[in-house]
Amino acid sequence: MSSAPVLLWRRLAAEFLGSAFLAAVVIGSGIAAQRLSPGQTGLQLLENAAATAAGLFAIILMFGPVSGGHFNPVVSVADAAFGGLSWRHATAYLPAQVAGCIAGAVLANLMFALPAVTISARHRASAAHFLSEVIATLGLLLVIFALARSGRARSAPAAVGAYIGAAYWFTSSTSFANPAITIGRMFSDTFAGIAPSSVPPFIAAQILGGIVAAGVIKALYPAITPADAAGIIVPHDSQAGRAPARTGYDGALPSADRPSGPVQSP
Repeated sequence: MSSAPVLLWRRLAAEFLGSAFLAAVVIGSGIAAQRLSPGQTGLQLLENAAATAAGLFAIILMFGPVSGGHFNPVVSVADAAFGGLSWRHATAYLPAQVAGCIAGAVLANLMFALPAVTISARHRASAAHFLSEVIATLGLLLVIFALARSGRARSAPAAVGAYIGAAYWFTSSTSFANPAITIGRMFSDTFAGIAPSSVPPFIAAQILGGIVAAGVIKALYPAITPADAAGIIVPHDSQAGRAPARTGYDGALPSADRPSGPVQSP
């Protein structure tokens, strides 16, 4: 952990840039897949998922040390709810993430010689898609917080990328699991786009998934502390007087980053 808190503007810049790169990867690889494999939907999805998983891994490594590498409002709110990030900073993250994803969508369109903004006509809203987004968001938060609680946060960039890549296939919604990227993908009428009418149900499902995840995390890891939450996705220093103490033990397996057994307050 750094000796001085990272300035808020640097955190917001990291979240904006990371979100922009994420949207550019998701949408750009979708456009490339559509052009390189015309008429082969399964192959297009495979190409899109592989690029997204690898790109997300790299993007988290790039920007995570500054802001934690959230790029997702649900992750930021969950982090604040468990005390790892101040509510002031979490609230500031949200517009930066949304603006970044919109900017990334525009850049992806331009990189493939498309109009800067093309509103998507891909309707995705259905009961199955809603359930898929709840499950996708729930699983994403469980991966993130389980790694932080068990002291394996170093594995988070790879684990998050792998989970999202897998969730492209095991969910019918192709796992958006992120309100900011959902809004951003609305601005590209391409393979990865989503129609504006489908955006509210997707975001509602993602919020519900986040609420369910918070309950499951608390049930599985009752001794989770602000210090644990400050370790998602990439460890970042806690703000607004967040205490680093770990006062309980809930059975989380130790690792090289965490001593075994109960850890007492200093």
